[in-house]
This record gives sequence, C-alpha cells and structure tokens, in this order.
Amino acid sequence: MADGLILLLMVAVFAALAVGFKLPLGLAIALAAVAGSLAGGEGLALRHLVEGAFGFFDIILIIAAAMIFMKFLQESGALDGLVASILRTFHRRKVALLLTVMLLLMFPGMITGSSLAAVLSTGPLIAPVLMKLGLPRARTGAFVAMGAILGMIAPPVNILVMIMGAGVDMPYVGLTGPLFLATVPAAIIIALGLGKGHVRAINADDLKSLLPAAAPARGIVLYLPILFVLGLMILQNLDVPFFPSLGLPAIFVLGSLMALFCGRRFKILPATQAAVADAVPILSILAGVGMFIQVMTLTGGRGWLVTMFLSVPPALLYAGMATGMPLFGGVSAYGSASVLGVPFLLALVGKNALITASALSALVGLGDLMPPAAMAARFSAQVVGEPNLFKVLRHCLWPAFVVLAAGLGMLLASPYLDKIF
Repeated sequence: MADGLILLLMVAVFAALAVGFKLPLGLAIALAAVAGSLAGGEGLALRHLVEGAFGFFDIILIIAAAMIFMKFLQESGALDGLVASILRTFHRRKVALLLTVMLLLMFPGMITGSSLAAVLSTGPLIAPVLMKLGLPRARTGAFVAMGAILGMIAPPVNILVMIMGAGVDMPYVGLTGPLFLATVPAAIIIALGLGKGHVRAINADDLKSLLPAAAPARGIVLYLPILFVLGLMILQNLDVPFFPSLGLPAIFVLGSLMALFCGRRFKILPATQAAVADAVPILSILAGVGMFIQVMTLTGGRGWLVTMFLSVPPALLYAGMATGMPLFGGVSAYGSASVLGVPFLLALVGKNALITASALSALVGLGDLMPPAAMAARFSAQVVGEPNLFKVLRHCLWPAFVVLAAGLGMLLASPYLDKIF
C-alpha cells in the first residue's frame, strides 16, 4: 500500500474509533497505529509500538508530576487563598480583576501543559465567582475555556511544542518570549472583551459572600510552594553555575512536598490517586501519539506528508495550518501537534524554529474548542452548569479568531521577530 494511503488509513481508523465508537482517545490512536503497521506489511511491529509509547516518556513524567503538584495546591488551600486574595485586592477594579482572574485560570495550564487540568482545578473556583459578579453562565464557560487554552500554550510548560520539537530534534529552550507573545496580548483582549461589559464592581459586604469559605489565612507561607517551583524553573533557565539540573518532574515533586507543610492538612495518598486519575487520559493520549508517530515513520507516512507540504504554494500552506491543525485537534490537540505540527514545522524550516513552533502551538491549542471532543469547552460547560455546549462555543468564536490571528501573525512576521528573539 502507498505511503500516503497508509497514513490516511491510520487517520480514518483513529477518527472512526474516537468519534464513531467513542473509545478513549489514547486507545483509539494506539489502535490506529496498529492498523497502520498491519497495512504497511510490518505485522504488529511490537518493538516499534513499545518504543513509540515511551517516545514521550519525559513529557509523561512532567504532566504526572505537575498534576500531583496542582492537586496538592488545591488540597492545601493555596488555590482558594489565591482567589480570596484577588477578590480582596481587586473587587472594586473590574479591569484588574478580570486580568488577574484570567492569569489564575491560565496558571494550571502553564504548569501542566494541559487545558483540561486548568478547567478542572481553577475552573470550579473561578466560575461561581464570575457568575456572581454578573457574567452570564455561557460567557463564563467561554472565559474558563479560553483561559485554559491560553494557559496550555503559555510558558513555562508547553506540551504541544515539546511534541513538535521531539519530532524535529529541537530542544525545549528559548521559547519563553515567543510563547508569551502568542498568549499575553490575546489573553488581555479576550479577558476584557468577554467580561468588561458584564462584571460589576462590588462593595465590602458583597465581597464576604464571594470569598471561598475554606481559604486558610496563612499569608505568604501558603504560596511558598508556587514561589519555590517558579524560582527553581528560573534558576535552571539561567544556567546558574553549580546549580544542579533537576528537571521539571523533580521540581514539581519538591514543590508537592513543600505543599504538605504550607497549608491545611490533607491525606497524601487519596490526593495523589485523584491527581493520577485525572492525568491518565492525557498520559494515554501521549503514549498513543508516540506509537502513531513511530508507525508513521516506519511506514513512510511521515516522509510523504512532509514532502506534500513542501511542494504546495505558501498561501495554501498557511491556509492548511489555519484550518487543518485546529480541526484535527477536535479529536486530539496532542495528536494534531504530532501528525500535522511536525510536518508544518519542517515545511517552514527556513524560518526561526522557536517562533514557528510557538505560533503553531497557538493554532493547535484551538483544537480543544473543536467538536467532537472540544475538551476545554465541554468541561467548562460542565463546570458552569450549562447543558448546551454550543452556547459556550458561540462565545468562544471571536476569542478563537484572536488566538488564530496571533498565531498566523507570528508566522508572517517571523523575519522581523527573529531579530528580537
């Protein structure tokens, strides 16, 4: 069977199993890899499947450790404390309140590289507050979904760029500036556009009813784990002499241990089990994506895809990026980063790879708004209690175009941005 047909078969099997049979995305993409191996005459290719499943093992460790860290922050009361501090400080200033709330929504995604982690951790804390401040239910769901997606794209942890970088042997360094450019302006526009005309300032009496009841009053001590983790990340990026290269998983583990002593008491084992349970769907997708890429390479599909993209006119290439990457992300954003992100990155090899990968991750991240999966929008709708997913998606439409414009703008302006970064 021709290389291109094998790849199309793999994509078709993936879509059929994920959409038609409602299989978990990780299992669907793994079975698609098996189908590709069989169609390519390689049999089960067990060695390649196992090797591919461990291809993103470092990223899997990062997400697992980060999810435990976020769960420990939640259980210790640090997230409740952050919400309370934001409300006390900015309850009379709508613009500052909206911007800090957006940053808080982005934070879990920035740490874990997952929009779902952001929706499930800070979403339930922020959504009731926004609705009590006057933001309509569906618009609140859109606010949460867009904050989660922007957090997934923002530094310091962008799994989408890591996946694309692994496919082209690009190290994950020097991306902070480009990723901030792809997210910060869009976050400001979206936060103010969705909320400024609806959120109202409140007085001190109304404030008491909005404060989380369980927020422990321990001052700066409550936030030491967050400051500790961010400090270690900065020290590693600065390449400080004699400072050990700990790696992100170890940094998150150390931060989790500190969280045990800086907030309210909680049971370690149940919290860890809950964090791992939340992480398993994401981790299974990454294992399946690794298998998919390995079989793509084995059967020639990856080379065929890159050759095809290199041969199209630039206008069609950019149009394919703007439409294909978000649409394929409707099944899996991580799958889109591997199946389409790597070939697009290779097709633009003449541009600055850091800027290109950052811009492409913005386009891929929009996949979490696209049906059928629509992971960020679907769970945000559940968080705000909106049964109609499309009411939330309707409010996500123009913010999605803002992110799309940011990504495409970075690609087109890459020669000028290259002089800055």
